[in-house]
Amino acid sequence: MDVEWIEVPGGVCPFGDDARPVPVPTLLWTRTPIAYGHLPGEHPDLGPRFPVAEVSHAEAAEIASRLGGRLPRSAEWEWMAAGATRRRWPWGDAPWQPARANLRDSGHNTVTPVDTHPDGATPDGALDVAGNVWEWTASKAMRDGFVIRGGSYASPPLYAQCTFLNAAPAELRSRGIGLRVVREP
Repeated sequence: MDVEWIEVPGGVCPFGDDARPVPVPTLLWTRTPIAYGHLPGEHPDLGPRFPVAEVSHAEAAEIASRLGGRLPRSAEWEWMAAGATRRRWPWGDAPWQPARANLRDSGHNTVTPVDTHPDGATPDGALDVAGNVWEWTASKAMRDGFVIRGGSYASPPLYAQCTFLNAAPAELRSRGIGLRVVREP
């Protein structure tokens, strides 16, 4: 399974609750969170289209490097998800529905293949930005933690909104945390 890259033009992200302007460069993003099929020789029982999860932050950063990129910073992630108009959700401002993202009460109760919810795509074509698995970022949080974005299959819809951020200890390996990779064009 080949990694598919999409270009998200740069701009100034109105970042966080206070909409602080943060410049973001044009970046290539993986269309989906990294799936087991993107990693040669790593196919657990779930199958190649399921998101890589249960990796620590260091392991996620190492995977990103192997794929020729890095983990995004939190502001870069928010720009990719919300865009200049600060969409509430990656797909726009229409309310969440189970067809758009794998969140709590969507009927799945576990991870799904990374391309299961095309109705939830961003205007640039990124899939699974909301729900399924949180995504590690390169942005530090707490003493030994990092920001995670996007919510997971166990999250309420609020956690999948584009400006919502969470944090996790760097060593945490959770079924609900995966990664997406960025690189310079």
